Amino acid sequence: MNYHWDWGIFFKPTGVGSEIYLSWFVSGLGWTLAVALASWAIALLLGSLLGVMRTLPGRWASGFAAAYVELFRNVPLLVQLFVWYFLIPDLLPEPAQVWFKQDLSPTTSQFLSVVVCLALFTAARVCEQVRTGIEALPRGQRNAALAMGFSLAQIYRHVLLPQAFRLIIPPLTSEFLNVFKNSSVASLIGLMELLAQTKQTAEFSANIFEAFTLATIIYFILNMSLMKLMGLVEQKLRLPGMMGAK
Repeated sequence: MNYHWDWGIFFKPTGVGSEIYLSWFVSGLGWTLAVALASWAIALLLGSLLGVMRTLPGRWASGFAAAYVELFRNVPLLVQLFVWYFLIPDLLPEPAQVWFKQDLSPTTSQFLSVVVCLALFTAARVCEQVRTGIEALPRGQRNAALAMGFSLAQIYRHVLLPQAFRLIIPPLTSEFLNVFKNSSVASLIGLMELLAQTKQTAEFSANIFEAFTLATIIYFILNMSLMKLMGLVEQKLRLPGMMGAK
């Protein structure tokens, strides 16, 4: 393959104002981090609530959580994104439609749509992880807490959830990484996150290989850093006698 690599392209002007191509990647990385972190914060809270609901004795709560999981886990993420961005705003009351479509900037409306979509999609997966962690605990712990006079809320708060979360740190880490990778779908509705900026750089500069190589390196470093960080958290919080802990 006779290809002349030009890594200096990232420091050349884009022709749009005084920006250089590297600034596009920095901006795209910022949007990727914003989308992923906001989505993960919502997904972790909502998924934890749904995971608790799936383990409650009442049928209504567990049934609702199960239906949520089946809906959001079995519909492709891309389809959900288009529904949230193109369809849902048209179903809102007229003042809300005006606010979303006219008052907000296009970038803000794109950001909100992808965060809601990715958060709800990921919450279904977090729900199953939390449910598995709770059900993996010995049933005697729940019974012992009941015998001590704990309410159901106190049992979950003080006994079950602290242990369950420590057990499911590895699968939660995988879901956390998936949020960062799945954030790339935002480019399909126009949000200029990392993938969108990479494609724009490739089109403007014609340096396709350099642009996608840099994007690959950024994604790799980002995900490896997160894995190392979560690995330290897992070692710090590992339960003695469980999950290979010493």
